[in-house]
Amino acid sequence: MRVLIVKTSSLGDIVHALPVLDYLHKASPGIEIDWVVEEGFREILEGHPQIAELHLVRTRYWRKHPLAVRTRREVVALRAAMQAREYKLVFDIQGNLKSGLIAWFSGCDHRLGFAEEELQERYNLFFTTRHIPVRLNDRHVTDKCLRVVSVPFGKDFSGMELTTLIATSAEDDSEALALMSTLGEGLVFLFQYGTTWQTKFWSKEGWVALGKTMLERYADSTILFAWGSDAERQAVTDISRSIGAGARVMDRYPLKRLVAILKKMDLVVGGDTGPVHLAAAVGTPTVSFYRSSDGSRSGPRGERHAVIQSPLSCTRCFQTRCNRDQECRESITVDALIDAAARLLALPLQDDSMGYGVL
Repeated sequence: MRVLIVKTSSLGDIVHALPVLDYLHKASPGIEIDWVVEEGFREILEGHPQIAELHLVRTRYWRKHPLAVRTRREVVALRAAMQAREYKLVFDIQGNLKSGLIAWFSGCDHRLGFAEEELQERYNLFFTTRHIPVRLNDRHVTDKCLRVVSVPFGKDFSGMELTTLIATSAEDDSEALALMSTLGEGLVFLFQYGTTWQTKFWSKEGWVALGKTMLERYADSTILFAWGSDAERQAVTDISRSIGAGARVMDRYPLKRLVAILKKMDLVVGGDTGPVHLAAAVGTPTVSFYRSSDGSRSGPRGERHAVIQSPLSCTRCFQTRCNRDQECRESITVDALIDAAARLLALPLQDDSMGYGVL
């Protein structure tokens, strides 16, 4: 059986969907799975042993240049490549207009997607042939994806131990080891300051206080800061300087190299953002905080992960900007993050050398 997964973006959402690969291989041994992904996120899926073929899309370019010859050629090539694979099932676990169109382009007669209440854009309904309702227990985004793909196989995913894997090359792993060799003998933490929405950020003062406290509590430890833009680099440089010795701003790495580094961390701390979800996917303990987004819906799960939700009554508002933003930032306390980190660091070590996460 050959099937297609349509989950084009974003980084965190793709990571949340990775367990569907293990589920499908367990539910139907010998299954062949292809995946449609935005070109900018191809790295996260390349080399995955459970994926047979990747189809790359550039929907942002296509929307900006709908009449361009290049757009037409790429769309026609995508459609031909998918139809040549003759899928028996297509699973649209994105739930918007573009993913619906891509699923339809596949030429497959059996296209499963979300029921209307779970869709990002209701026009998606016109392009899927079966609309799967989620259950009350399917609160987490991973469970919603698993519900859609599980229906044709009649095997419930609840109770199954499903793993996630993000493959890294020997070169990426070697570079990660080289970085680690330049650090001290103590624990190594990665602080992920950057994110997308303003309502997902934390205060610089909070990061400084957290960093100083972590370095005081854990002798010879190191704090690494990752960044993804010039603005983020300036911000984490200022935070690192305020923390002092023991804090260090990393270079900017390709995605797979960052994953290899995340595998080596003792703990990753951050908001609702891709690198935190990447860390959880490869088995690294995480402490993550949520303000406008919902930690119970998208936070890492399991005993090796701590999710801290803002206590404000308006939390989980999903607004990208808010006039109570500063108050909301301050509702995430250093003490709460420190206590969560201490609990995770006290757990027995486990062998995560292969870079697998377990759902």
